[in-house]
Amino acid sequence: MLLGCAGLACTDTVERPPPPENGGAHGFANGCYAVDATAPGSTNTRWLVASESGEAFTLSAQSADAGSRFFMKPTDIGTYLFYDAEGRYLSSEDGPYVRLSELDSDILLVDDSYVSGAEWEVQVSVHDPTRFQLRHLRTGHFFGTHGLTADEGTAAVVAFYPQTGCAEFPELTVDAEGAVLPRRFDDGSVYGIADTHSHLLSNFGFGGGGIFHGSTFHRLGVEHALPDCGRFHGPEGRHDLFGYGYDQGGEFDADALLTAFISGRLAEFNHHTAGYPEFTDWPNAPSSSTHQTQYYRWLERAHLGGLRLVVQHATSNSVICELMTGSNIQPVRYSCNDMVAIDRVIDETYAMERYIDAQEGGPGQGWFRVVTSPEQARAVIDEGKMAVLLGIEVSNLFDCFLTPPAGTAACDAAEVVRKLDDYYERGVRVMFPVHKYDNAFSAGDGSRSIIEIGNFINSGHWSNFTTDCDLSIPTVFDHGDVVFGGLNMTRADYLSAPPNDLSSFSEDPVGTLFPYVSDIMAPRLEGEHCQNTGLTALGETLLQEMMARGMIIEVDHFPRRSYGEAFELLEANDYPAAGTHGLNHDGRIYALGGVSKTGLGRCHDPDVPGTTINRLAARIQLIADNGGYPAEGFGFDLNGFAGAAGARFGDDTICSTPQEDPVTYPFTSYAGDVTFQQPQVGNRTLDFNTEGMVHIGLMPELIEDVRRDGVTDEELEPLFRSAEAYIRMWEKAERRAAALR
Repeated sequence: MLLGCAGLACTDTVERPPPPENGGAHGFANGCYAVDATAPGSTNTRWLVASESGEAFTLSAQSADAGSRFFMKPTDIGTYLFYDAEGRYLSSEDGPYVRLSELDSDILLVDDSYVSGAEWEVQVSVHDPTRFQLRHLRTGHFFGTHGLTADEGTAAVVAFYPQTGCAEFPELTVDAEGAVLPRRFDDGSVYGIADTHSHLLSNFGFGGGGIFHGSTFHRLGVEHALPDCGRFHGPEGRHDLFGYGYDQGGEFDADALLTAFISGRLAEFNHHTAGYPEFTDWPNAPSSSTHQTQYYRWLERAHLGGLRLVVQHATSNSVICELMTGSNIQPVRYSCNDMVAIDRVIDETYAMERYIDAQEGGPGQGWFRVVTSPEQARAVIDEGKMAVLLGIEVSNLFDCFLTPPAGTAACDAAEVVRKLDDYYERGVRVMFPVHKYDNAFSAGDGSRSIIEIGNFINSGHWSNFTTDCDLSIPTVFDHGDVVFGGLNMTRADYLSAPPNDLSSFSEDPVGTLFPYVSDIMAPRLEGEHCQNTGLTALGETLLQEMMARGMIIEVDHFPRRSYGEAFELLEANDYPAAGTHGLNHDGRIYALGGVSKTGLGRCHDPDVPGTTINRLAARIQLIADNGGYPAEGFGFDLNGFAGAAGARFGDDTICSTPQEDPVTYPFTSYAGDVTFQQPQVGNRTLDFNTEGMVHIGLMPELIEDVRRDGVTDEELEPLFRSAEAYIRMWEKAERRAAALR
């Protein structure tokens, strides 16, 4: 590809015009432009245009009107895809400029190192401060008049000329009109809903492969964020063994699932795999746990409906990852280790912030803002934007295993302090000390069923349940029968050496577990059981160090004993906590200045309008009775294998009585500044009434549904004050930290 001579006399000169006014490298976002390029030191220019073959781009057009029209889609701050009017991309691999109809990506190739050849960074030209140069992200080389050049000194001088007639870049719609207007309540409280428990980027957990499918964003757009899941879940979703087992709850056929793990696939149809633009079966938050439900445009729609504070928990589960990859059912892009996933999710949350900034025109312009202090949260929400706190919810926190892998030292207090300082510096402010499995800080949360086997694999210890339980201590998970009774052998010393070696599980899951088949098949232990151990000394150190930093302590994955011991520490220090799976210890969490979460009722009672607010109203009264700020938010736990609000109508209704007053369109937001239309996902029209809250973007419908039940805006106000409640808890945590240091 040579400048200017294709079809022209080499002596022809096209004098470049003055550079158009522009907003700098960030200011071309989602605009339509023609692109010219000039050799350094020359004013003889040409515009990019498709070659005669249509397979390449050449610098041969003599005017902007004759050049290709490019939609400039940001991939990051100052970095773009150039998408022409026929839906093809400007790309390069090793020099020439090719014209591609489809792009590869790290997702489709399952290659974490892959960088697309279609990404170009716009920089101010080293030769002309009024014009630009293009740096090729894949190679680090520069756009030159004779192809890519490694020498910045020979980089072409580029300008962008506003045009019309560009193709629309593939993207999902928000199906809403209007703009968020900054507002506060009359008493000075910030306005907005808190989602106290969220997992935006679960696809970067579990080894970053396809166990959890679909991303909240992707640099190359929705086609790569939400593609067909067949690459990972297999034809008809038959490789989605984890999703199948989890979505069936306690009803799955254990023999069929075991057979599937041996063969690598389910025997029968599981789900349709189509992603963008058809989305035949997913997103479907009420009943599909392994598909994305919080794509950034869906999250934006929730923001338009009043969502102003989100706690973004990085999460993963190494045992699930090792089971799926060790059985050769799912690929991975990196290690199954929990903290490798946590680090990646934190990094990607900041990348998501940059991506949204880029769509809105540059640094700080987006509606999604990571915050690290209550003051920042208030300022962001006052601007009408969404404040995002970084959290961690994982079993092997800080790699502090109950049974460290071979060659790994056990954690001590110094290591915990070092890790806390590191993650605090990276912006983490919220943390669960323990999750599903036993770790060096506490026994696991006591979840039964398949988690019992996972805990056995993770530590090499038999289950440690006892009937000696204080039932006055609340729990979300640590109760009921022990499902795998043959795995339970209560021990007195929690920190003793493990009697079983399951270190080969990651390479051979079925073979490693085979010697324990008779134990796994033994009958359940009926009756009330709980974990036999609470906090370790290291666990107490972790809580004290979190308090010293003003961090928010999540308590709802503690088993009964740990929960009781944690509350003793919290109350002794007058320190607030968060119970975002719904516990409040009979109001004691509110007395400390902490928060929990609640929800709205789903099924309407035609004889008694307004009952859908009863649960929230009762919780607000409990908060007031305990001296707390009378507000409470959601804790949807989307992308966290937690389900979502189901349908009131149709074949999948969750209601036992006939329902009336479905949501209809258009309707206005609670604040009155946004009008919502019926939502679409690509070519699929969603029906909240018959499908439920299939993704986070239907939060406005969830609220509108209770308004249709006769619930007043005054009764809903505590929900829209929940961001204030969360920030007040955070402010108290920081005050107490200052006093305790």
